Amino acid sequence: MKPADPRFFFRKLPSPVLSPSKEGFDSKNTYNPAVLWHRGKFVMLYRAESKEEAITGRIGLALSEDGINFVKHPEPVLEPEYEWEKVGVEDPRVVRVGRTYHMTYTGYDGKVARLCIATSKNLLSWKKRGPVFEEFPFERDGKVNWTKSGAVLVEKMKSGPFRGRYVMYFGDSNIWLAHSRDALYWDYEPEPVLRPRGHLVEPGPPPRINPGGVLLIHNEAFWRKKELVYTVQAALFDRDDPRKVLWRTEIPLLKPELEWEKRGWVNNVVFAESLIEKDGKMYLYYGGADRYVGLAIGMGEKREVRPE
Repeated sequence: MKPADPRFFFRKLPSPVLSPSKEGFDSKNTYNPAVLWHRGKFVMLYRAESKEEAITGRIGLALSEDGINFVKHPEPVLEPEYEWEKVGVEDPRVVRVGRTYHMTYTGYDGKVARLCIATSKNLLSWKKRGPVFEEFPFERDGKVNWTKSGAVLVEKMKSGPFRGRYVMYFGDSNIWLAHSRDALYWDYEPEPVLRPRGHLVEPGPPPRINPGGVLLIHNEAFWRKKELVYTVQAALFDRDDPRKVLWRTEIPLLKPELEWEKRGWVNNVVFAESLIEKDGKMYLYYGGADRYVGLAIGMGEKREVRPE
């Protein structure tokens, strides 16, 4: 059965909406953002790296009236503190749970990338909750406890085996599913729910429920002529059992095409982590070549995403 086309006719802006500063904590790379609509503004939380240091990530903040022109906050809002994140805090994804914002991010100690959580009331000051899982026995390149990143479905499941619980897709060698009553303490399912068709697969923006199921925009990397190429894809999961895949895209939503997507800190990368619906448009924010933040806007007719 041929899958329905889930694309929203995304059209990229030709230039990045965020670039490195001349100096400071984000002077080398600014990429892989979480973006939210908060109190009349687009709020971006982005991964930042300094050309003066080997730290692989701090989290910076920038504001915008129109979602395109951003003004940066002068200091990072999240920095490495603990042993499990001593080399970097990376790749935020943010959802609002009740009156509290929950950020999932990668804590990197130089060897293992762990999925971590922080919470905030104002998006500026954050309370770290530590790694989500004390132990995760499935190996990635011979390393255990590698959980990397997670994307939380903000509304609780209304039916099925996880009724009354939040669900989260996480991982980057495969994608697994976790579930929670409070979006803080999580249990994971032992079998992956999405496996790579190439080199790896990793969650993108927080998933969304539509009439056809649970839509997860995600990132996949494939080898092309001895080069690793990152693309943005989508999968639809069953609305009652979010472990069950109904279909996956065969044609990427986004792929590296522009020069600043093909050449940067890591070449040939488009990597999405945030999707906002505002005024009838879909704003898909992504990292370009691990150096810039790009934006693709859904300009076409919005359609229900479901299997045919």
